[in-house]
Amino acid sequence: MKTTVENLDPSRIKLTVEVPYEELKPSLDAAYKEIGSQIQVPGFRRGHVPNRVIDQRVGRGTVIQEAVNNKLSDFYRDAITEAERVPMLQPEVDVVELPNAAGENGGQLAFTAEVTVRPVIELPDLSKTELTVDAVEVTDEDVDTELDNLRARFGSLKSVGRKAKTGDFVTIDLKAVIDGEEVDSISGVSYEIGKGNMLKGLDTALRGLKTDESATFTTELAGGEHAGEKAEVTVTATAVKQRELPKVDDEFAQLASEFDTVEELREDLIKQVTERKTGEQAVAARDVLLEQLRSEVSFDVPEAVVEAEIAQHLQAEGKESDEEHAKEIRDDIVTGVRDQIILDVLAEDLKVGVAQDELLEFLFQTAQQYGMEPAQFLQGAQQAGQIPAFVSEVARNKSLAMALRQAKVVDSKGEAVDLSAYIGSDEDDAAAAAEAAAVVAAEASEESTDSAESGDE
Repeated sequence: MKTTVENLDPSRIKLTVEVPYEELKPSLDAAYKEIGSQIQVPGFRRGHVPNRVIDQRVGRGTVIQEAVNNKLSDFYRDAITEAERVPMLQPEVDVVELPNAAGENGGQLAFTAEVTVRPVIELPDLSKTELTVDAVEVTDEDVDTELDNLRARFGSLKSVGRKAKTGDFVTIDLKAVIDGEEVDSISGVSYEIGKGNMLKGLDTALRGLKTDESATFTTELAGGEHAGEKAEVTVTATAVKQRELPKVDDEFAQLASEFDTVEELREDLIKQVTERKTGEQAVAARDVLLEQLRSEVSFDVPEAVVEAEIAQHLQAEGKESDEEHAKEIRDDIVTGVRDQIILDVLAEDLKVGVAQDELLEFLFQTAQQYGMEPAQFLQGAQQAGQIPAFVSEVARNKSLAMALRQAKVVDSKGEAVDLSAYIGSDEDDAAAAAEAAAVVAAEASEESTDSAESGDE
């Protein structure tokens, strides 16, 4: 097979591929076998019809077309691999020449393929990269906040006769009206004033209400068939309660934890806050690294990929013709595609491997985010052909962790930061790479066995 590459622009190439008859012949033989098993010719058993008879019955051109259809994607894949470019979209393929459909066997298959490819980029030397993150500092206020959160878990609610205020828990009934018609209502819902996680304007309407008092306000509905529409909402406070927190003493420490004294409890909370802030430090280091890569690696994001991502996003939201929304999300899409390209190259440079347990953990976490059973989510992902995309996403995340191990990370005080508990080790990655290689080898062996068995039939 001969492949020539024409660079149309930095992110689009044209492949011209010529496949000699000899390389296409195995696919032609398979096509003859397949077609021969489907036709009935007097004097011949099904599956034992000579090729020349098949040519007479269905035409050699039909056999050639069947062979090309079955093998074209493989030839394209080999050509793009030989060109050492990474496709980002499906190619536009044009078959320009087919083997001889009459006369002597011979000729060649020739086709062109125009495809959007990943830009060629070069990443900076990570060993010379220095990142600065905030130092971990645990204050008394941090510990008091954790202690208050713990007290809230063990607190109780008590009805009050006063006006409702921020922090109170109010049992409410809601009724929404549009153009004089009631469109939605709920009752008996408990809501903490100040949370701001229901309707815009609800907190303001509730403040100052006593039990059995009502208020009306105008807002946009957040859900249902009228989501986004303006409605007149009436809220009634059927109960107003304040949270009473337990006193912080040794008795509370024994109730809320495994410790006997408040002092021991506070020491443990200091450890928890330190661990949390160190984890946040690791996330910050990752974000700083990504931002630095963005600033140091300059390239044009393929416009065709951006347009495809926007179209997919709009389709998922049922807004295919919403040009205004397309403009709103464009910048985020461009940033996302740019990050994907950078991290894919980073993962390749660092030879990132994804172990099966890492993929399963990612799938489990993603299923939880969508509120689905892991098995159901995995089945849906397999049916939609999304597993390779998930593997790539895990590899991108791992590439940042591996890159952080090579970079120098210091805090705002100039002290070296140890993130080993959060970014893994080289030994872990070596094990993952070995497992990934073993899986690939096993799949290759299985495919080889299947091919051999198919050939014996």
